[in-house]
Amino acid sequence: MSTRNTIRNMIQTGKGRITERIGRSTRNRKLQREGRTDRISGNLKQSGDKAKKAFRR
Repeated sequence: MSTRNTIRNMIQTGKGRITERIGRSTRNRKLQREGRTDRISGNLKQSGDKAKKAFRR
């Protein structure tokens, strides 16, 4: 909703992408899963915030 939440979600998504790529390059499945989870949850939170904004208007 606020700019702070938007930035926090974008950082979480970026962190997830980086972690997932590191997991791929080191062939560490645990890091891949953690990265994928962070990336997806950040994207879902962003989508939720966008939906809230759309229904407020």
